[in-house]
Amino acid sequence: MIKPVPLYIGLRYVAARRRQQFISFINGFSLLGMALGVFALIVVTSVMNGFDRELKTRILAVVPHGFVEHKDGLDDWQGAADQLRGQPHVVAASPFVRGFALLGANNQSQGVEFQGIDPEALREVSAVGENMLMGGMDTLQPRSYEIVLGRILARQLGVIPGDSVILTLPEVVITPAGIFPRTKRFTVAGVFSVGAQVDQNMALMHIEDAARLLRMPGKVQGLQLKFDDMNNALGRVEGYAAGLGEGFTGEDWSLSQGSLFQAVKMEKTVVTLMLMIIVAVAAFNIVSALVLMVADKRSDIAVLRTLGLTSRQIMAVFVVQGSAIGIIGAFIGAALGTLIALNLTDLVSWVENFLGAKIFDPRVFFVSFLPSEFRAGDAAMVLSAAVIMSLLATLFPAWRASQIAPAEALRYE
Repeated sequence: MIKPVPLYIGLRYVAARRRQQFISFINGFSLLGMALGVFALIVVTSVMNGFDRELKTRILAVVPHGFVEHKDGLDDWQGAADQLRGQPHVVAASPFVRGFALLGANNQSQGVEFQGIDPEALREVSAVGENMLMGGMDTLQPRSYEIVLGRILARQLGVIPGDSVILTLPEVVITPAGIFPRTKRFTVAGVFSVGAQVDQNMALMHIEDAARLLRMPGKVQGLQLKFDDMNNALGRVEGYAAGLGEGFTGEDWSLSQGSLFQAVKMEKTVVTLMLMIIVAVAAFNIVSALVLMVADKRSDIAVLRTLGLTSRQIMAVFVVQGSAIGIIGAFIGAALGTLIALNLTDLVSWVENFLGAKIFDPRVFFVSFLPSEFRAGDAAMVLSAAVIMSLLATLFPAWRASQIAPAEALRYE
């Protein structure tokens, strides 16, 4: 016999065939519900982690890891760039000028963030030049008034390299003929695609052209920074900017792009909490099964008490029985969830090839496949939550079983 005795009896109750088929059905349903809940949680959290990874990788391949600006602009940006390159983890710095405008063509218009960049220096901090669909960055020269657009933006405006677009600034000029908005005609020099939001709202031009548009010729607004690892930028950029002197400010990617990543994180949290309801329902089924089991085993409980088992040992018997159902289901769900999460991208690709259709149309979605990133920490958290809920679900029915009086239970036997 397995010792301690409550463990032996509890496991016997789990494995034995019962006269009450309904109780067996509820136990099986509880195990299945627990397995399904844990499976769904692990797979969904892996998919959310995958989307978070793809967004960070794609956006931060184009958007610099940090920005350092001066309130009055910089005349000699090379000195500041050399000083920043000497800071820990900073590998490159590039000047920039940025602003917001309305870009129009073919009776279509779209609000954009335009950036003036140095094409040579930009290669060190951004991979946008490696993601050109048409044209290139090399044609961006001073006073050429050429512009490079994101793929979705170019599609919305209906333009290709060689076409013209009108850039309208949010300010006006007063002339003898009246008040007119400031506009400038640009020629599209290229189209890039990184598979992220910047494809829809980003336009690039030479830094001298952007400086003239913003009435700050000969100056730059600040410097774009690239770190050896994007996470090393967190909390450091502001301190590096302060070290350059008065008037400098800095922000890292968690501030410039933080709202998007916070939205993904919040969505992951909400979805996780909603799916945790499945696990909670399975735990409630364990409560129901144990309550019925206690009612069915009243005479057995009375006999065990007369043989010397204490009320605490009786309680342990039903804690073992109920928690075993939940734990077995949780581990089955965790094993299946881990297996699917590790192979989900390949599995979805196989389904797409088999059906001959794309689940995520690349013309609509930034990410045209289903990414998955399994994290052992998330799986351990889900599994721990399922085990704890299973244990908690057994306490009340087990306590009720421990309160059964042997004389009362055996009176009518």
